[in-house]
Amino acid sequence: MHPIDDVLKSFDRPDEVREHEKMRLELVRLRGQTFGRATYEPGWKWSTHVGLPRGERWCRVEHLYCVIEGAAMAAFEDGSSFEVHAGSLHYIPPVGLDSWVLGERRYVSLHFLGADSYAK
Repeated sequence: MHPIDDVLKSFDRPDEVREHEKMRLELVRLRGQTFGRATYEPGWKWSTHVGLPRGERWCRVEHLYCVIEGAAMAAFEDGSSFEVHAGSLHYIPPVGLDSWVLGERRYVSLHFLGADSYAK
């Protein structure tokens, strides 16, 4: 390993890629941390495309992420919900959550917490 590999990484050359229908998660590990770039296509919904094949209705991974493109809805098991849009930063506790892409544009987010456990 070259010394630069320990301080400089790129999502263009991820350490791991996880793919589900209408979704791609690229993971980069740097200095003991895991970061993710998630790309979701229009029509993607967590409960349908990630949860259903696993027999799960809700995502229970803790998230800290920044939306860099598009928009999505985040809906909690308790019935509360909110929209997320490009430029916003969000924390989601490890409680029941479903989410889906809004509109006809792809949705892209950078994950700073929870990426290693997400969409496994």
